[in-house]
Amino acid sequence: MARRKKGQKVDGWVILDKPVGITSTAAVGAVKRLFDAQKAGHGGTLDPLASGVLPIALGEATKTMSLVMDGEKAYRFTLKFGEARTTDDGEGEVTARSDVRPSDAEIVAVLPRFTGSVTQTPPAFSAIKVQGERAYDLARDGEVVELAPRTVEIHDLQLTERPDPDHATFAVKCGKGTYMRALARDIALALGSVGHVSALRRTGVGPFTEAGAISLDPLKALGHSPAAFKHVLPIETALDDIPALALTATEAIRLRSGQPVGLLHRLDRDRIRGFAPGDMVCAMSEGRLVALTRFEAGELVPVRVMNL
Repeated sequence: MARRKKGQKVDGWVILDKPVGITSTAAVGAVKRLFDAQKAGHGGTLDPLASGVLPIALGEATKTMSLVMDGEKAYRFTLKFGEARTTDDGEGEVTARSDVRPSDAEIVAVLPRFTGSVTQTPPAFSAIKVQGERAYDLARDGEVVELAPRTVEIHDLQLTERPDPDHATFAVKCGKGTYMRALARDIALALGSVGHVSALRRTGVGPFTEAGAISLDPLKALGHSPAAFKHVLPIETALDDIPALALTATEAIRLRSGQPVGLLHRLDRDRIRGFAPGDMVCAMSEGRLVALTRFEAGELVPVRVMNL
């Protein structure tokens, strides 16, 4: 006899405005408890010292987390010049100092070096695994952590504010796996100084922005109420950039059973031309998401079937 899962069946996305001071895991746990959801996960880790957009997937939405994590990210961070730190943020110990304070013009002139495909060495205090251990655990134990450089994509990088000579604030749009702490560290070094991130906020993840996010305290204040559930967005919200195709009831049943659905018999050439081999397609039936599929050889092949 199968064990009944604890909690309620809740499916969708909650876009949390994570506060500073808690981990992403703790934030997910708080939201999961609030909605008494059976299953929950997040669409990209935020450091405890960072605030901002943390998309939290509940129930069947967890099957789309990888798509959200692969989407473009947007950040705003403040670089403090003059001190390098072990963690590349304000939490670590000072390892080097510099009296160099670059001008606005010097900062703007160096930014093209950090736009496009950029080689970046992740911070030693990061969640990357080294021989099965998290790098930050090894670093906290005093071990020397050497992480391999990786190529990341930075789509846009702008200097937005210079409140004083010690600080500079930037807006960034980037791809998966880009570390703002490493970016701040490297910008300071390129300017002949040293530095670290003193403030960090994520303003967007894929289709989700801070404008649509709710903070944890107001969400907790709503309790387990209909008003709280208004903040649970449909799973399809995360799939806006993936084409959708309506299926018949028979085709939907076939997909739900894990079988591919042939399209050549009912799609005209123009509609077939709209799909390229390997394209992801949202298979819909009666306005509901049936499955995430891949278009291959004239068929929709199920990738993640939704139990809605």
